[in-house]
Amino acid sequence: MTNTHQSGLLKSFMLLLVFFSFFTGFSQENNSKQETKFEQLLNEKRKVNASITVTNRYKIQIFSGTSDLSKKTLIQFKKENKNYDGTIIFSTPIYKVWVGNFKTRIEAEKNLMLLKKKYPNAILIKPNK
Repeated sequence: MTNTHQSGLLKSFMLLLVFFSFFTGFSQENNSKQETKFEQLLNEKRKVNASITVTNRYKIQIFSGTSDLSKKTLIQFKKENKNYDGTIIFSTPIYKVWVGNFKTRIEAEKNLMLLKKKYPNAILIKPNK
């Protein structure tokens, strides 16, 4: 092999090495950015899932009315009933207080009978997904 041919091969090899190093660095930086964005999206999804109150389980609506009264009702309910989940749902123009998270209709109906003593207008509901 001639010196010029070896020099050309060395230059080509160096150029290839520089290109590969740049590409690898860029790829790692790009992966890092993608991982960060993926984590952000995953965290957002977790927040959304945590805020979803509509499930395929039965609930009991103990109140419907204004925002202020629904907040007061839920606060009072939670003080007296620590073993129930409770949330406020807004369905234009009414606020609703839903309690419980019952797997079966029978379980929900038993609890409805108990809650009707204090909340006579309580009704059983099964929210849509």
